[in-house]
Amino acid sequence: MLSKHRTKPRTDSGAVRAAVGAVEDPELHRGLAELGMLRDVEVDRKGGARIEIALTTQACPLRESLREAVTSAATAAGATAVEVGFSTMSERERMELAGRIRNERARGLDERTRVYAVASGKGGVGKSSVTANLAVALARSGQRVGVLDADVWGFSIPHLFGVRRNPVALNGFMLPIEAHGVRLMSVGFFVDDAEPVVWRGPMLHKALEQFLVDVHWDALDVLLLDLPPGTGDVALSLLELVPQAALLAVTTPQPAAQTVAARVGRMARDQRMPIAGVVENMSSLVCGSCGTATPLFGTGGGQRLAEELGVPLLTQIPLDTAMREAGDAGIPVVARDPDAPSATAVAKLAAELPVVRRGLAGMPLPLSVV
Repeated sequence: MLSKHRTKPRTDSGAVRAAVGAVEDPELHRGLAELGMLRDVEVDRKGGARIEIALTTQACPLRESLREAVTSAATAAGATAVEVGFSTMSERERMELAGRIRNERARGLDERTRVYAVASGKGGVGKSSVTANLAVALARSGQRVGVLDADVWGFSIPHLFGVRRNPVALNGFMLPIEAHGVRLMSVGFFVDDAEPVVWRGPMLHKALEQFLVDVHWDALDVLLLDLPPGTGDVALSLLELVPQAALLAVTTPQPAAQTVAARVGRMARDQRMPIAGVVENMSSLVCGSCGTATPLFGTGGGQRLAEELGVPLLTQIPLDTAMREAGDAGIPVVARDPDAPSATAVAKLAAELPVVRRGLAGMPLPLSVV
């Protein structure tokens, strides 16, 4: 009796190309084939694949993560071995790609994007930690989230997200840096941590305008603005540049923090800016051993501020070791330790964050003659 030998089917090069072409560039969030970055796919008789990807810049910071994604896609499509090589787009190709993306800018920050200006009256209340963790919690719920670090002098978003690199520039606009599922932009990506930023009003306004207009945010659901403390130039500039923003006031239970946070609320009211609510941070100190909560900074500041502004107290975030360790490690606590008391309080805030729209009163409206 003759035995029948079955030959292993040859790997389909078309299937490998299609799978790799669908892999998204981690910064542009488009398929490699759509972006023109997939150059060549060769599959030999043994099923080994050799793939060439053209990067937007030779110093692409996400080269290795892209290599892993391409390798995984090709393997899933049947490749027995995968070799990924990289080249760089020509200047003309970069210009063409930039032009295509600019034509899509209407899909970026628009009237559908919910914008929250996270503000406090004074420093040291954990406003940036609230911003970072709220952003990650929203992203983990499936939303497209961005954070604009508008705290130009005291930027801390790069440290809280554990990122230290320059954004990629494409012929006049920048790609936000992504970490923990959140798209980020900060002046801290352009200067050393120890370097002071000495800018006056006009420079601040121009920088913020560029961060809004010249960054490819790409169809965000939510944009969080991490404002500097107080009611200075930055807050006023952002009210002008992002009129649809709603205020999220952060305070601690202390009367001193509540009093100065109320000034920010009154500024928002004067500018007809809606207030989404109040977040009380450091509401208590949670013991890491026994779980006992101690009101280290007193009680009631968040509730009193909410009543004064006529808005809800959205959550009370305790101070615990997990929040402090996560901040030091550059991993937001909702990602590093989601069961920690501070993380669960932020998750509650993300789930119940109200959708607030500014009324038309006092806003300039476009007029057309028919």
